[in-house]
Amino acid sequence: MEEKKSKWRWGVNRWILLACILLGIAGANYFPPIQPHIQVAPENLTHEPLFTLPVIGSFYLTNTLVAIVLADILVLLLGWKIKKDLEKGDLIPKGITGAIETIFEYIYNMTESTAGKWAGTIFPYFMTIFLVVLVANWMELIPGVDSIGVIEESEHGYPLLTLIPGVLAALVKGSGEAVHEGGYLITPYVRAAATDLNFTAALALISVVMTQVIGVRAQGPAYFQKFINVKTFWSRPFFGVMDFLVGLLELISEFSKILSFTFRLFGNVFAGSVLLFVIGALVPVFAQSFIVLFEFFIGMIQALVFGMLTMIFMSMATQGHGGHEEEHA
Repeated sequence: MEEKKSKWRWGVNRWILLACILLGIAGANYFPPIQPHIQVAPENLTHEPLFTLPVIGSFYLTNTLVAIVLADILVLLLGWKIKKDLEKGDLIPKGITGAIETIFEYIYNMTESTAGKWAGTIFPYFMTIFLVVLVANWMELIPGVDSIGVIEESEHGYPLLTLIPGVLAALVKGSGEAVHEGGYLITPYVRAAATDLNFTAALALISVVMTQVIGVRAQGPAYFQKFINVKTFWSRPFFGVMDFLVGLLELISEFSKILSFTFRLFGNVFAGSVLLFVIGALVPVFAQSFIVLFEFFIGMIQALVFGMLTMIFMSMATQGHGGHEEEHA
């Protein structure tokens, strides 16, 4: 049978895309883009603290905390769905279950080739960090994240008419003259989790602390000779001093890993958010789509890098740090 040709020249999808662009251009005149307000600290969604600890201080519900909870829920739901699909007994999983199984297999093989017999211990940390960071990063691409929230007064804000259309502004704040005077900002209900240093620092601490735990499990008390090595301090004084100094450098490097992990993930995701804000405010139609695609890959790469570095450091911690005596002999 002959294929039925479309009556639309150059195909339907191109005309749909063109219509969306034209609607976006027309809509931008009536619904101006939100003026970006960039700050490092997360915004509080509650004016009163959720609870207060004597030494640490008060804890508020922040928009990044909401994002972290949502990301955790999505990861748990994903795990529940995969479990249900695997219980069906299908030889070849389909859909998202098949995709996740492929990722699991690839990451486990990578871990096994690096960590050897410790792959079973290290792999859960690698995969968990990868999934949580990946979902948290990709939440930035969901419409409404960083853009839907509550309007609040702020000394660093903008006139309300620059945030929302005039009719809605009058409904929100009463008379038109009152609207023009104050400064206002939109505090989003959900903000990308990795733009909060608390989230990235917590992941970094988990990664580095569990690296030491696995190192002790693998080598026992001898693991600490990596940091304080005085075995040859008296028998070979010169090499003993060198080993001691190298151990101090190793100790400093462990603390530097926390800073490296924290600011690498934070810097990349925060820079991507700023880029999306600025492009969305300058060119609110179509141009932002290219940045969203770019951030899609950046979010995936950063999740993989964070998990992979954790896996590499953990596998290195399981290996002995002896052999200095043989080298000095």
